Amino acid sequence: MTVPETLSSRERTRAQLVGVAAELLATGGPDAVTTRSVAQAAGVQAPTIYRIFGDKSGLLDSVMEQGFAAYLAQKPPVGRSADPVESLRAGWELHIGFGLAHPELFRLMHTALRTPDGQAAAATGSEILKARIHRVAEAGRLRVTERRADELIRAAGTGVVFTLIDQPEGERDEGLADTAWAAVCAAILVDTEDAVLPGPEVAAVTLRAALPELSALSAGERVLLGEWLDRIAESPAAQ
Repeated sequence: MTVPETLSSRERTRAQLVGVAAELLATGGPDAVTTRSVAQAAGVQAPTIYRIFGDKSGLLDSVMEQGFAAYLAQKPPVGRSADPVESLRAGWELHIGFGLAHPELFRLMHTALRTPDGQAAAATGSEILKARIHRVAEAGRLRVTERRADELIRAAGTGVVFTLIDQPEGERDEGLADTAWAAVCAAILVDTEDAVLPGPEVAAVTLRAALPELSALSAGERVLLGEWLDRIAESPAAQ
């Protein structure tokens, strides 16, 4: 890991230790990340780790936070010109690809108790997904509520990664992610042909997405209409 020269001595040491711990995590899993192994690999004394991170858990927290930062850095921006469904799929593929490329880090990011910085980074990633889903709803392509689509995509995406990284690498089901994505799409999206004449549930989801821009209604009226639209969108026929 290359540490920027502009950092202070303490910051450089901290960045080096996090980088070493991340490498040990990737090659040997959490058990390989001990204060002794990290100190030896970094060429420092073990007390240095305790002074900077408190303990091994603090060091792993920093590795997790760095993982979220790296994940977010790879996310493409939520543009207005791209096809919203393709943009949603791009986010799915990034999630799956990141997990398969960094299995131990991914497992840590999604199983460890998150620090405030980790929670903030995870929330940022969640907001990006919600923004992509909102664009799909605005286009009249979403058949379920935005909340349900968000929950289903996150559950399916993370579940697929955990399933695949638990399989021996040579025996992985290479088509599982595509099959899962097709199942998610069937559950949440409207076929292009059907979008011309949407049913009431799809129409409710689409109007719900545009509700903040309906200046003809008062704030109270928008809240009331939003409740009605949610009830329509969440009706059994929509599921």
